[in-house]
Amino acid sequence: MSLNYEEIDFRSTPLGDLMLRRRRLLQLGGIDIYEVKLGEDFLMSSLFHEAESQLSRLGLGLLEQEELDVVVGGLGLGYTAVCALEDMRVKSLVVVEYLEPVIEWHQRGLVPLGKRLTTDSRCRLIHADFFALSSEVTKSFDPDQPEKKHDAILLDIDHTPTRVLHQTNTRFYTKEGLEELARHLKPGGVFGLWADGPPEASFTNHLAKVFATATSHTILFDNPITGGSSEGSVYLAQTSVCD
Repeated sequence: MSLNYEEIDFRSTPLGDLMLRRRRLLQLGGIDIYEVKLGEDFLMSSLFHEAESQLSRLGLGLLEQEELDVVVGGLGLGYTAVCALEDMRVKSLVVVEYLEPVIEWHQRGLVPLGKRLTTDSRCRLIHADFFALSSEVTKSFDPDQPEKKHDAILLDIDHTPTRVLHQTNTRFYTKEGLEELARHLKPGGVFGLWADGPPEASFTNHLAKVFATATSHTILFDNPITGGSSEGSVYLAQTSVCD
């Protein structure tokens, strides 16, 4: 096997074949990048993670509390979760991941940020279905504290609200699904959503029908492959402080 390419792990999952691979990009000075594929879809690349990090920075930046209980939906390569932990107000972080091999990659140190997450006592990686947990309004995302609510829930799973990894996920983005999610938040709590490409005004307006406020942000980042820039989206919605 070439040093310039390594297939680190390959698993069959209920959603399709899952692959973790490392590639060395000689055109970028020989840096190693880690990529996750699910079937024919690219889920994550360590080369592009600015929007995933901004999901945490912008979402937690709306909150003024001295201590925060946070949920991240979707572990990926860990960028959203690690960025959340950089905010020292975060006292607890529950990361919900549907694909158990992704959790194992972090626990085994197969991905660059794995150790940072697994050695931080504030962080727990939970193997569960985020969307199923969201619909369970009488229970918490935290399995150890079933009545617990959260200051922020940050979601990075589907490509966009209309380009989902599995068709059953579409219900979450309906008014009913978002109302269920909002019931897991404390008064004034924040829901943040990452999406690929530019934000869609129609979805921001959709969020505003459920939450007290809703905004969208365009995240521009350098693309060294094309020599230009690319963009992602962060949607933010906040419940009323009087809820």
